[in-house]
Amino acid sequence: MARQRTHPEEAKALARAVGVLRPRDLAAKGISRAVLNRLCQRGELIRTGRGLYVAAVEEMTENHSFAEVARRVPGGVICLLSALRFHGLTTQMPADVWLAISLKARRPKAASVTIRPVHVSGAALTEGVEEHDIEKVRVRVYSPAKTVADCFKFRSKVGLDVALEALRDCWRQRKATADQLWHYAQVCRVSRVMRPYLEGLV
Repeated sequence: MARQRTHPEEAKALARAVGVLRPRDLAAKGISRAVLNRLCQRGELIRTGRGLYVAAVEEMTENHSFAEVARRVPGGVICLLSALRFHGLTTQMPADVWLAISLKARRPKAASVTIRPVHVSGAALTEGVEEHDIEKVRVRVYSPAKTVADCFKFRSKVGLDVALEALRDCWRQRKATADQLWHYAQVCRVSRVMRPYLEGLV
């Protein structure tokens, strides 16, 4: 007869399975939050933020903050400077995680990672979303072409120089076609702004 797992063993196994563990994940299995504290004290779990834990054996990647944010705000989409960094389209290393959320969504609560919410609606929110697995967490990130168009849309936030650099790098690295860039320029309603720069590339 197989030995039944103890609650600490279950918690550790769950942390390894989901990548970033939250107390609510344990509550669904009837495991007390006190188990998390004991495992942290023993060095078997690491608390990476308020209500966020990873298994001590797991190696955190450079995109760990994206995994944390995805667990905290599953409906959000990594955007703008953070998406540029993810796709290798900028040399900048933004301290905050830029996150697109719907107009009706509440501002995400502060955590170990600072979230820069960007309120978006309609097709500009839902189109161009890619899903990537980061540390076993499904993370939603805008595609390179959508991210470039977003940078032009929010150029007052990120700067026109950043948008132009992103467009040049995206084209040079062949991460998007002219048709894709033009499509998202229309989705984001910046086709008039982007047109001369696109024509200069092709």
